[in-house]
Amino acid sequence: MTLQIDETDRQLVQALQANARQSIADLARHLGLARTTVQARLDRLERSGAIVGYTAILGASAKAPLRATALVSIEPRSAPAVLARMRQLSGVLVVHTTSGRFDFLIEIAARTTQELDETLDRIVDTRGVKSSESLIHLSTKLDRRG
Repeated sequence: MTLQIDETDRQLVQALQANARQSIADLARHLGLARTTVQARLDRLERSGAIVGYTAILGASAKAPLRATALVSIEPRSAPAVLARMRQLSGVLVVHTTSGRFDFLIEIAARTTQELDETLDRIVDTRGVKSSESLIHLSTKLDRRG
């Protein structure tokens, strides 16, 4: 059974994305609904998997200041082993599979250039990695993730 998300659900999710620490009472007031209605909708959205968690978004002072992207090509059938190794590297934030000449797009964070260099070296030295190209992020012009 597919969950039907209506406009009120979308407004509720949008309010939570803006500030997940809002109380049920504040959400209800914002949406013009009863607290019990908001709570029931949240419970339904969580049970269905539409909402899978709540998180804290780090400010610039708490984030590692250096960011990079590694574009990685791997040997055939080595994806599970390479991915398992990436999970072990604390500097690796996100791994995406891609189409085209690279197999993985890996987002990296580091506090120093030495730490960044070491993480990139560990990625390249991973068994199954054929080649890589890294891009250092200089500045962020748009980030809608929060």
